[in-house]
Amino acid sequence: MSSSTELAWFKSSYSGTQGDNCIEVAVTEQAVHVRDSKDVSRPALAVGREGWGRFVRHIAGE
Repeated sequence: MSSSTELAWFKSSYSGTQGDNCIEVAVTEQAVHVRDSKDVSRPALAVGREGWGRFVRHIAGE
């Protein structure tokens, strides 16, 4: 698996311009990685792509 520094991280388009309280996401073939944009030195959370899809659908209210 790639280290978190080798991943292509991006912030949500819903993130504000202030830069606080954001998460960053990096998608690989195996997982979706999530980290706190304020402290990128902390370990990222890795979630299987199927599980991430269920999470997003749940949050979207589907």
